[in-house]
Amino acid sequence: MRLTSFAAGIAAISTLCGAGFVSAAPNSNDSKNAKTPQVWLASAAPQNSLRPSVRPAQIKVSKTAEDDDISNLGFRDWLAEYRPRAMAAGISAATLDLSLSGIHYNTNVIQRDRNQSEFSKTIWEYLDSAASDVRISNGRAALAKHDAVLSRIEAHYGVEKEVVTAVWGLESAYGTFRGSTPIIEALATLAFDGRRGAFFETQLTAALQIIQSGDVRPEGMTGSWAGAMGHTQFIPTSYLSLAVDFDGDGKRDIWSDDPTDALASTAAYLESNGWTKGQPWGVEVQLPDGFDYALAKRDILKTPSLWAQMGVVDMSGKAVPNHGQASVLLPAGAQGVALMIFDNFRVIETYNTADAYVIGVGLLSDRIGGAGPLQGDWPREDRALTYAERIELQERLTTAGFDTQKIDGKIGPLTIEAVRQYQRSIGAAPDGYASLQILKKLR
Repeated sequence: MRLTSFAAGIAAISTLCGAGFVSAAPNSNDSKNAKTPQVWLASAAPQNSLRPSVRPAQIKVSKTAEDDDISNLGFRDWLAEYRPRAMAAGISAATLDLSLSGIHYNTNVIQRDRNQSEFSKTIWEYLDSAASDVRISNGRAALAKHDAVLSRIEAHYGVEKEVVTAVWGLESAYGTFRGSTPIIEALATLAFDGRRGAFFETQLTAALQIIQSGDVRPEGMTGSWAGAMGHTQFIPTSYLSLAVDFDGDGKRDIWSDDPTDALASTAAYLESNGWTKGQPWGVEVQLPDGFDYALAKRDILKTPSLWAQMGVVDMSGKAVPNHGQASVLLPAGAQGVALMIFDNFRVIETYNTADAYVIGVGLLSDRIGGAGPLQGDWPREDRALTYAERIELQERLTTAGFDTQKIDGKIGPLTIEAVRQYQRSIGAAPDGYASLQILKKLR
């Protein structure tokens, strides 16, 4: 998909996972977390997402020097097999020689890829970090420093400068943690590894096309272990499609200390996915007593005036302004914050699929722009479900007659609907929230 340092040297690969979000380590301070980036477990990302989807941690990583030697032998054989495929895709022999010479099977990349499902965070813990006082303060400072270029970007692409700044803040701590992994070596390793080999081979070929175009040399193409690059963590195919040369120097440079091209590329990405200037990503709302929680679904859309007639109003008790069709989102169930979300929520979601990430970008952008914090409470007594518990939840729901259709540890729409059906059966509010309490009831 992660984030400052949520994407400090990694791709922010994300999705909602029950009561929590997968992470590599807790972090709440921009300045002290360069060594503890977060990783978010993902379901399949949309094709136009900047993020590859994560793969299951099932295959044991080689542990010995002998294993590494064997892996490197196979890796070299794979590179030889890949070479004609790359040339058929238009990569020159000179570019291949320049880019692939001296690279090795990167065991650190494989270890990072395997170990993504071990830790989890709740959404409120995530947001405490995503919109921390330090991140807000640093974001306002970054906006002030780069206001001239961000204002030009906003005028050109119609994406608010606070939103672009928030993405920058979550992806690389405003350029502080862009990642130092050699991208070609990382992508070649992941392509050779095979579990999503076709996807990563496509990214590798795209990365070679970028080098061949002259935008960057191989040694300058660094980023996350999963192949995301630059200030706002583009993967190579997204770079080829949407990166822009906004400063007019003849290169689309998202890697250097000057963030101009990266910030403009982010705005171009959001614009291409349908950003509506002036429309909020979401608005915090109050729900009336007796609210039908079955209405809190992404596919149930109403105008804010219709929601207001049903008692769904902003935190001051007024109808939300009419910014278009909206749905109600309960990211932590009936006991947490309620949001009315608009189409710009979906647009941010194309950048990273996790609700937490989208809310993080939206909340951070609002705070950078001077808005206050969320006013509602979170069920902070809850904790995130572990991967094993998410599997157990799906198994128990299915056994009880509420079929999740997949037993994969990913709390997506099918599992959420199964939770709703189970909640109805026991007379609980059908908010679809896959909590530890629900699992305990199923036991």
